[in-house]
Amino acid sequence: MTVVLWSSLLLTGCRQDDWSPSVPAAAGDAAVFRLRGGAYDGAATRVEDLRADYDRVEFRVVDAASGDAIGDLRGLYHPDGSELRIEGLREGDYRLLVLGIRGDWSRDGVEVHPISHIDEEWVSFPADPGEPLAAEYFYSQSPFTVRTDISSEGIVTSQVTGTETLQQRIIGRADFTFAYENPYIRTALVSLRATLGGARFHTGMTGTGEFTGESGELSLETDLGEASTYCFLPLAGGTSLRGEIELVTRTYRGGEVRRTFAYELADLEPNRIERIHTPVVHPDNTSGTMFITPQAYAEGSHGQILQDGEPKTVYTDPAQRRFNTAAPLQLSVTDAGELHARFYSPRPLSGVLVRARIPRVDSEYLDLAWFDSIPPFADFCERLPQLERPTQCLSESGRWVDLPQLTAADFEGVEFAVECEDPYWKKLRQIIHGWTIAFSLFNGDPDRPDGGPSGNWMGIRPVHCREAVAFFLNFTYMIDMPEHEVILRENQDRLYGNGGVNDKVTPERVLSQMRQSRSLNVGLVYPGNGIVGLGGGSSYGVYQQAWLQHYFDTYSCEIMFHELGHVMGYNHSSSFTYGPWAQELMNHFYVNHLDQMPIDSPSYLNSSRNPTLY
Repeated sequence: MTVVLWSSLLLTGCRQDDWSPSVPAAAGDAAVFRLRGGAYDGAATRVEDLRADYDRVEFRVVDAASGDAIGDLRGLYHPDGSELRIEGLREGDYRLLVLGIRGDWSRDGVEVHPISHIDEEWVSFPADPGEPLAAEYFYSQSPFTVRTDISSEGIVTSQVTGTETLQQRIIGRADFTFAYENPYIRTALVSLRATLGGARFHTGMTGTGEFTGESGELSLETDLGEASTYCFLPLAGGTSLRGEIELVTRTYRGGEVRRTFAYELADLEPNRIERIHTPVVHPDNTSGTMFITPQAYAEGSHGQILQDGEPKTVYTDPAQRRFNTAAPLQLSVTDAGELHARFYSPRPLSGVLVRARIPRVDSEYLDLAWFDSIPPFADFCERLPQLERPTQCLSESGRWVDLPQLTAADFEGVEFAVECEDPYWKKLRQIIHGWTIAFSLFNGDPDRPDGGPSGNWMGIRPVHCREAVAFFLNFTYMIDMPEHEVILRENQDRLYGNGGVNDKVTPERVLSQMRQSRSLNVGLVYPGNGIVGLGGGSSYGVYQQAWLQHYFDTYSCEIMFHELGHVMGYNHSSSFTYGPWAQELMNHFYVNHLDQMPIDSPSYLNSSRNPTLY
């Protein structure tokens, strides 16, 4: 973009035009000035590294001796190169006045006047400071000289010295900052507001850079949650910027805390940042309960398990990825003193209170962490506050317990308890007889496009592992459903074992086998050999379609239960494989009662649309 400026008008800083190389080469006719934007005083940024990429530029050239403005000059500003090119200059000594604007100046009501002398007011702002400035304003006054030479052949050449122009802001910046003794107070903010009052500001500036005028008194209420940095013209009349800060936070117990802090800022000078710093005194400063709001969780950059792209060496390593369906939320304290929470679940969980009994500290369970929500397949890991400072925790009996600063070793033997009113958690708690699930490649290779088939197996991928979590949560929930037990008892004459139809199996025997503690290595079956499921002992697998359609397709569900029949020790002569248990009773019960199960819809995983499917 090329911005054209006319020195005689000073009001066309946003008009577009082309730079014409055919302008007559009169003496000193074209001069190129490089604008550089300075950092705030005291800032760490190096001045020479800052570009003057302004949204609007105004300039004026004045005679160095008299201060009179030079008319009939034409200028063009190139933001990409931070260059101001001026045509029409003649030999002499000058001063270049430049006003650079970055931001939405139209909101500020700024006016730039066509001055005829450097002492006149060049820039003015409204007298009513209704709100902070929306734009930043940069100013420079730079001496330069134009000299010309005429060769013996009559060729005119010109030389311009003093073309490097350093700009500085004519505004000051007020930053509201806060110190939180407990970081979970900051991430539990409900609102953070401030009143800004008392201050009066200058309203104008001359070509020399002198400030003029005085505004009315500022009176403003602002949301510091939306913006904590505010720009103003310098303070005038010995006034100060003062007011109150109101901070409202949530507590993990469901209440709110409101705190008010007074402040006063006596200095607000051009090109400086002044900080209004508030040490937050709060009743939760000593709290040792981790209050994990969505903001706190997001800032922790916590991972997720069994996600697409997770290395096969990770998701098939039982030391890293294994769970029991009766305890899908795994809790521990690491050797580094971090609370580690893994959640084997396609659904999120809301309102989770984690309590811990720390034998070396107290005999009661203490409130260790509150999660507003735990995402699906969460892999949360965060250092415990107790390792940072002395804390207080609420016990299960309502007693406040003072804890000294602890070490990771003090958490040896810690026991956890979870309280949660989420209906989904209540369903998960009804899984009494859990099965332990891990994942195996069975020599397949998921990194190959065809899954690297090995016999009747191929490489399982995370998308299939997530579906295995969903299915086995539902299956182990189902085996303790009263309706499931009724189905078995109503059809006990159709339950028979490996000896055929006359080898009767009682409902009690079936329930005992289904509720038996088991550990399975789950894989993906390769269908290229005509096999769609494999099961027996500690191995279990079905082909891709069954993993995707177990929610609603009774044939896919039949395959799932057929292989579960093998895991329970039954062969093809029994009703638990090619018979009523797998082909009619269980598969239809699962599909027809899906809405009562923990994972009641395929939409949580939406695996059928996953790009990593084979």
